[in-house]
Amino acid sequence: MTGQPLRLMGAHEIRIRLGGVSRQRTYQITRRDDFPRPAADLVQGKVWHMDDVEEWIRRHRQHETATDEP
Repeated sequence: MTGQPLRLMGAHEIRIRLGGVSRQRTYQITRRDDFPRPAADLVQGKVWHMDDVEEWIRRHRQHETATDEP
């Protein structure tokens, strides 16, 4: 496989990246119409492209951009 590695985030990583919001709040956020679509829906849950999630955070939750990435 060549090129850049596939960087994905699950709900837990998104939750941490959003500053430790609750699981319920993470679910609400990831269900929003303006949140990126999942890259895949696995048995263990949905996963999103990390770059898409980071871009969404930059646009919608500016106060979260100062936190460390997972």
